[in-house]
Amino acid sequence: MLSIIIPFHNEEENIPVLTDRLIDICSKHNFEFEIILVDDGSTDNSKSGIQNSKFQSHKILKLISHKKRLGKGQALFSGLQEAKGDTIVFMDADLQDDSHDIPKLLEKLDQGYDFVNGIRVGRKDSFLIKIYSLFAKLFLKVFLHSPYTDINCGFKAFKRKVLNNFTFYGNNFRFFPLAVYYNGYKVTEIPVQNQQRIHGKSKFGVNKVFIGFLDTLTAYFLYKFSERPLHFFGMIGGAFFSTGFFIALYLSYERIFYNKLLFNRPVLLFAMVLILVGIQVILTGFIGELIVYISKKNSS
Repeated sequence: MLSIIIPFHNEEENIPVLTDRLIDICSKHNFEFEIILVDDGSTDNSKSGIQNSKFQSHKILKLISHKKRLGKGQALFSGLQEAKGDTIVFMDADLQDDSHDIPKLLEKLDQGYDFVNGIRVGRKDSFLIKIYSLFAKLFLKVFLHSPYTDINCGFKAFKRKVLNNFTFYGNNFRFFPLAVYYNGYKVTEIPVQNQQRIHGKSKFGVNKVFIGFLDTLTAYFLYKFSERPLHFFGMIGGAFFSTGFFIALYLSYERIFYNKLLFNRPVLLFAMVLILVGIQVILTGFIGELIVYISKKNSS
């Protein structure tokens, strides 16, 4: 069975059009399918249109409602808990994802791939979003060795087995494709049409750019240092400690050879603070190593 999971927030004009398109396309290709719509705290009439749909009585449509907005990650997780299919498709509700691309995504899965990510074609983004996308792409390629061209594309298809060892929370859904790749599954990507939004307002803004940057740093830490935290904290702590140590060494040199007084020099206090902070950060890395060791020992 194919499970199509669609999280949405205030998409009352788009949801009926999208569900009609999906039902038409999936029926045309004789797919056994279900459409799971996750209402993430909408304040418009999105939900009423779904509840009155003639298809809901046939259990083609399933509606999950959050009483308040919990975020896309939690919405996807709620949809996955309800999904019955061995094959799953994620897509957005704003009609920018072309439903006709679903058979192309599934065809790649039939060819032996475990995960298929979309590459949006025909995007019309602002200059700020283009700059952010370019920076994020370079960061992911250089530091995380990402195989993806457009990791933030919400249109993707995958086999249920790739969900092993991954839990959706917060904004980490952005790096679900990376987790699949790092876990050794066979991944690929194909071009998908990205159409212009007609109804409603985009949820992507300047604040999402900053949040996305923080999420990128989080992913870098989790996937690079989750099993060796001392490497991460050691580099940072070592930089603080070394800077403070060399400042203190220079001040000591001046005191010994030039008889300069130190008590009236704030830079000495600054050096001591750097040394103490460096030691604390390094000790945090040791604690992280201990936690990883105990966790692995208990799991084995």
